[in-house]
Amino acid sequence: MSTNRQILALAGDGIGPEVMREGIKVLRWLDSHKIASLDIVDGVVGGAAFDKHGVPLAEETLDQARRSDAILLGAVGGPKWENLPYHLRPERGLLELRKKLDLFANLRPAMMFDPLVDSSTLKPEVIRGVDMMIVRELTGGVYFGEPRGITRNPDGSRTGVNTHRYHDVEIIRVGRVAFELARKRRNNVVSVDKSNVMEAGLLWREEIQKLHDADFPDVELSHMYADNCAMQLVRKPRQFDVIVTDNLFGDVLSDCAAMCCGSLGMLPSASLGPELGEGRRLALYEPIHGSAPDIAGQERANPVACILSAAMMLRHSLDMEHAAALIERSVAKVLADGIRTADIAESPENSATTADMGAAIIKELDRQYRK
Repeated sequence: MSTNRQILALAGDGIGPEVMREGIKVLRWLDSHKIASLDIVDGVVGGAAFDKHGVPLAEETLDQARRSDAILLGAVGGPKWENLPYHLRPERGLLELRKKLDLFANLRPAMMFDPLVDSSTLKPEVIRGVDMMIVRELTGGVYFGEPRGITRNPDGSRTGVNTHRYHDVEIIRVGRVAFELARKRRNNVVSVDKSNVMEAGLLWREEIQKLHDADFPDVELSHMYADNCAMQLVRKPRQFDVIVTDNLFGDVLSDCAAMCCGSLGMLPSASLGPELGEGRRLALYEPIHGSAPDIAGQERANPVACILSAAMMLRHSLDMEHAAALIERSVAKVLADGIRTADIAESPENSATTADMGAAIIKELDRQYRK
């Protein structure tokens, strides 16, 4: 059993506290069964942080994150804070956390659980067997490029500016993560860009190709334009193993890939930072769904993405493959048994609550543990 691993839990806003509650229950189950010894510390980010500290990310939370072995996050944002100045909105807290911790590689797996084939709007024969990983560059591109802002022109009109900017080193390091992941999967990478109309996209394609040729010639590499990739994700998603792309396209395409899995509530993610030595790499784990303020507090949220994010945390940050696989098997069995929250249920009126789903997964963990 690994001991004394420090986990920072940031529940955030909206449905974040509800799904985090179930994720923490799973982690505490591991601790109680001496599979992992985890010290879990609570913190605030996003709107919750603004309410407490007046900013969406306080320095004390950032310091906690730096001292942690990993960070587990619920969700941020909601209408309560939508009229705040841009720099104080909840989403800025998450973006700043990613930027200041240099969490540059976002891993978004999209895998279709067989029992959920009918939950997608896509045809079963199209999505059955889908298993891909989207690797999104997370700290560069149009979300962080300068100059940016809204200015008023002499004639009274206004102009909004965002800059799409990439340096070669940013492209190379996220490309390396993608190629290394592909070697552990099916050895295929598709790099997605818009090199036909964007100079930053051309640089992206050239640097990914150079990295491949120099260090990863054993991995199959192809290039695809972002608009074509969006079409291919709903046309023939099984063709993809690992997709690597920039910040903006990764944001859009990973949500598109969610429909290959039935619901955003099913998809976890990991945001990896640089290696810190001694096998340590700081990372943040979160479900890719938003804060869903329309259902917050109603016990309708699907906690599976948060629970699977915890499994990714165990695998990628804590080197606990056995524990991660145990959680994933338990989730798969619960789904096979027909237990569903409203987003994936055939009959929403008979669906499980957030707590029901969490309890079912804990019960299955007990069964798997006794086997």
